[in-house]
Amino acid sequence: MFGIDAADLVLILVLAVVLFGPERLPEYSRKLARIFVYLRGIANNAKGTLREELGPEYADLELKDLHPKAFVAKHMREEIATIEETQRELREAAESLKLASKEVEGATKSSMTDAKTALKQDELPSPAAEEELALAAPSHSPYDPEAT
Repeated sequence: MFGIDAADLVLILVLAVVLFGPERLPEYSRKLARIFVYLRGIANNAKGTLREELGPEYADLELKDLHPKAFVAKHMREEIATIEETQRELREAAESLKLASKEVEGATKSSMTDAKTALKQDELPSPAAEEELALAAPSHSPYDPEAT
């Protein structure tokens, strides 16, 4: 109610009793209630007049909808829903990428293990392979540094 919490309301009541006194407080509270009823009637008449002048196409018009925050929220719901759908799709894509990266990581580890075992088997050359390596290696011609 008007942004007044219980503590503020009690403070206002205490101030009213002190300022007006307990004798005149009921009289002033009745006057204040009549003022609120009068103002509410003016507001309702203004809403009714506005609806009559705008016509039937604005029959569902609510003044609450004309508040800037409510107006923006009403017109942005579709865009917000689209953004939320995109976020959901991105989360799903991220999860699928995580699963794919785990699969690739597992395949890479198994390939590394296979390659390491293959290298260990190839590290022990046979004597025939050593002779072939020796023959295939380029032989150096004798070099005489004083010959030039």
